[in-house]
Amino acid sequence: MLTLPELLRLPNVDNGLPFAISPDEKRIVFSWNKSGTWELWEVRDTEIRKLEISLPGAKFSPHFSPDGTKIAFALDLDGSESYHIAVHDFTTGTSTDLTPDILYAHQPNMAWSPDGETLAVLSEAKGSFALYLQPVDGSPAPMIKNVFRPSWDVTWAPDGMWVALESESTASDRTLHLVPMGRRKGPRVSMFQLMWDGKPLNAQHPVWSPDSKFLAFSAEVDEWHDIGLLDLETREITWVDKSAGDKTQPTWSRSGDVLGWVQAEGVKTSFKFKKRGAELHQIKVGDGLHSFPQFVSDGVILLYEDANHPTDLWKINLESGKATQLTRSLDEDLNFVEPEEVWYESRDGVKVPAMLYRGNGKQAVINIHGGPNWHFSNIWHPLMSYMAAQGWTVLGPNYRGSTGYGKKWQNASRYDMGGIDTDDCAAGVKYLIENGLAEKDKVAVTGRSHGGFLTMCCMTFHPHLFAGGSAVVPFLDWLKSHKNSREDLQHWNVENMGDPEDNREIWISHSPYFFLDRVNAPVQMICGANDPRCPASESVDAHEKLQKLGKQSELLLYEDEGHVFLKIENVIEAEMKRVEFLKRVLKD
Repeated sequence: MLTLPELLRLPNVDNGLPFAISPDEKRIVFSWNKSGTWELWEVRDTEIRKLEISLPGAKFSPHFSPDGTKIAFALDLDGSESYHIAVHDFTTGTSTDLTPDILYAHQPNMAWSPDGETLAVLSEAKGSFALYLQPVDGSPAPMIKNVFRPSWDVTWAPDGMWVALESESTASDRTLHLVPMGRRKGPRVSMFQLMWDGKPLNAQHPVWSPDSKFLAFSAEVDEWHDIGLLDLETREITWVDKSAGDKTQPTWSRSGDVLGWVQAEGVKTSFKFKKRGAELHQIKVGDGLHSFPQFVSDGVILLYEDANHPTDLWKINLESGKATQLTRSLDEDLNFVEPEEVWYESRDGVKVPAMLYRGNGKQAVINIHGGPNWHFSNIWHPLMSYMAAQGWTVLGPNYRGSTGYGKKWQNASRYDMGGIDTDDCAAGVKYLIENGLAEKDKVAVTGRSHGGFLTMCCMTFHPHLFAGGSAVVPFLDWLKSHKNSREDLQHWNVENMGDPEDNREIWISHSPYFFLDRVNAPVQMICGANDPRCPASESVDAHEKLQKLGKQSELLLYEDEGHVFLKIENVIEAEMKRVEFLKRVLKD
């Protein structure tokens, strides 16, 4: 059995942003923390090697130039997610930060112009993430379009005539605008937004067909996200597979004859594809999570992970369905308990889905995911697996507000975050005890990001249920967090919790900071000083307030980290401290 530090040292390919395949399919470039830091690596033939890039910082989201001689990527210097845009030239071996000394951020997503001279980037240089064109020679980038909602992703049509721009919309929705580019004959063409039944579509993940005649995307019309096709000539939208389950991350074959996507139903995922005029096909590596698929001439390459396999690159043959592992983050076979999907009743009788790691029935930990628009599935989560291997039962609620269970479920916590989602998590204690999975007073709670916020909500709004709580990179005060956040994060807050002045009472009543006097069990808070999402100052203030109230409080502040810890030694220390705290409160 590997120790927790050994498990945490196991690398994984970055599963939050895409990898890149060169136009000639000879290179696959991806972000990997195999060396202990996030660097760019490549698979070339059967050889795997780290790219020699002289620039400091963590490197993510590679994108090949159209001729394959360069790769653009996002650079995070200090964990603050204030990404720089950089380019590495394979011909000369030189790397260039195109945006040095900036005092603003970029999104990590970008797109090359067809001529390879410009990058479409999303910059907050003027206060809101808008579309800019960044010349590869490093000269100033002009703003092209601001839709006055934070933009997240961008993709450039192969013929150069359009850019698809994905931006935030209402609630947790996204929207797509098509921005005309380049010179064209005939009448002037204007930007337009994808609409359905007279309303903006909740659409994301735009990807162009190789001939630039169609834009594929994932959009929600009814309860689920389906794959839509926009015909650029007629501007008509058709739907590829309107079945149950979310369909996301569409991808085209290089010939344009095949369209594929990730199919998800709750915690189960697979890869679906459809040849023009043919039936649907479904393939998978295993029962874990598939993401970011991209076609090559003899199959599809994607990321795959499950409870016993860190995220790696895999290739699946479309004809036989045979899966081949391309990168290997783990050399041995593990035998962690396989999580199972369970459902239990919340306080109002609504059934809540969750992932359950069974232990020996004495101690249990409720681990709350962040997002909140995300959900636990059969993923590589070494901490949860390790805790279960110690005999603890671990419950990961997919509370109201989570993705994967339809639009109504995802929006069910809107204007009530810290309320109904907290109740869903706290109700897990009753489920654990009644089913013999934990003893009374032997349940602790933990979580990171929004899960850290809900951990503190559990400790203040349901203090009698928990033996202790460890909140990792939490926020505790909606008002203060909103004031200190970036513009795009403020937009999300308003869309999901209402205006901070008009809804001030709700913002306060759903903020655990104002109810710390109710805490009656030990609390631990772990945070990064460079966190742009959940400012560390809130944890510092809460820790001081808890101490003045005579409560047991522990604070771990990492001065050189942000929201996601990037340095492996800090990751190991923080997770070891979290487990040690949980052992103490559970009296293991």
